[in-house]
Amino acid sequence: MDTLIMVAQLLLGLSILVGLHELGHLLTAKMFGMRVEKFSIGFPPKIIGFQWGETEYSIGAIPLGGFVKISGMVDESMDTEQMASEPQPWEFRSKPAWQRLIVMLGGIIVNVITGILIFVVLVYQKGETYYSQEQIAEHGIVAYEIGQQIGFQDGDKIIDINGQPYQSLGDLSSGEALLSTDGYYTVERNGEIIRIDIPRGFINSFSNEESMSKFVSIRMPFEIIDTPKGGAAREAGLQKGDRILAIDGQPINYFNELQSNLAERAGSEARLTVQRNTETFEKTLAVTEEGTIGIQINPLLSPVTNRFGFGESIVKGTERAFGVVIINAKALGRMFTGEVSTKNVSGPIGMAKIYGNKWDWTKFWSITGLISMILAFMNLLPIPALDGGHVVFLLYEMISGKTPSDKFLENAQKVGMVMLLALMVFAIGNDILKLFTGG
Repeated sequence: MDTLIMVAQLLLGLSILVGLHELGHLLTAKMFGMRVEKFSIGFPPKIIGFQWGETEYSIGAIPLGGFVKISGMVDESMDTEQMASEPQPWEFRSKPAWQRLIVMLGGIIVNVITGILIFVVLVYQKGETYYSQEQIAEHGIVAYEIGQQIGFQDGDKIIDINGQPYQSLGDLSSGEALLSTDGYYTVERNGEIIRIDIPRGFINSFSNEESMSKFVSIRMPFEIIDTPKGGAAREAGLQKGDRILAIDGQPINYFNELQSNLAERAGSEARLTVQRNTETFEKTLAVTEEGTIGIQINPLLSPVTNRFGFGESIVKGTERAFGVVIINAKALGRMFTGEVSTKNVSGPIGMAKIYGNKWDWTKFWSITGLISMILAFMNLLPIPALDGGHVVFLLYEMISGKTPSDKFLENAQKVGMVMLLALMVFAIGNDILKLFTGG
C-alpha cells in the first residue's frame, strides 16, 4: 500500500505538470494559427484518446512525460516526410521566428506560473511554521550523526550562517547554506564563540529525506503526557504533567538529555527527581535494555507561526518559487566542478520517494510546485530536443537572419534525444542503486 500511494502521488503530480506544460505549447500554437495534430500526456502506446477538431488528445502508457505534435516542426516524431513537402501557412516553420519562440516558451511559462501559484496559495492558506533563530539561540541544538561530522555538539547555539542572521531551523540545512562558497556557522558553545565550517560537498550528505533528520534539531523542554500500561513509569506512579528534573542528581532540562542519560543506564536503574505541580519527589525506576522507562512526552516549546495577507503571500510565494530555481541552478553548476555528486540525480523512483507513503495534500502540492519550477528550469537548458534547445536555434535565427536547415535540426534533435535517454537511464540507475544500498 505504501508503494501504491507513492506511485499514485507521482503519477498525479506528473500528469498535472506535464498536461499543463504541453497545454502551454498547444494554446500558444493555436493562438498563432498553427495546426496541432496531437496532444498527449504520457508516451505511446496510447491507452485512450479522442479527436476534437484538428487535434487528437490522448493518454499514453508511459507516464514519464508528454508531447504536442505541431505541423511543420522538427520534433521527437522525426516526421521527415512532412518536412520534405512544401511549407503550408498553418505550419510551425511558416510562422515568424518570434511566434515560434513564444510557442517554444509556452510550456516553460505555464510551469513557472503553476509553480508560483502553488507556492502563493500554500503561503496564503498555511503561512509559515518553524522554530526560530531566537529559539535555537535560547535552547540550543541536538546534534545527530551528520551534524557531529562537521563539529556540532549537543547544546550548541547557532547564531548565524555565513555571518548573516537566519530565520528558521530549516535554514540550517537549506540549499542556500549548503551550497555557499566557504560557508560556515557561527556557534556559541559554553559561552565561547566558535566557527564551524561547511565542508566542500557537504550537501551530498543530504541525499534523501531521512538524512535530513540526521543533521540537527532544536533541544526540546518537555513534560510527561502519558505512561503506557506495563512500563516502569506507570508502576512508579508517574503521571501526566510530571516533569523530570534530574537523573541520579544530574539536571535534566531537555528530552535529548533524558534519552542520553537513560541510554547510559540501560538494563539498570535510574533515580529520577520529579516535579508535580509544586511538589518535588524522587522515584527509582528500572531502565529497559533499550534505554526507556515507558513514558510519552509533550513538547513544551511551540514553533513560531506567521500568517500572511494575499499581497504578502504573492511576494513570499514568488520568492520561494524562484528560490527553487536558483538553488537547482547552483547545484547543477557544482556538479560540473565535482562538488555536488551526480548520485543526487534522481529518476521516477526517487521522485516517488520524495512524495512519501502518506497522502498529505499540503506536502503533495509543495512537492508538485517544486517539481514544476524544476521542470521549467530543466526545459530551458540549451539541449536539443528540449524547449531550451529550440529556443537557442530560434534566437540564432532572429539575431543572424539565417534559418538552420531542416537537416541540421533533425540531426540536433537526434543528438538531444540520445542525451535525454542517457540521462534518464542514468537517473533510473541511480534510483535502483539507492534501493539496494539504502541511500
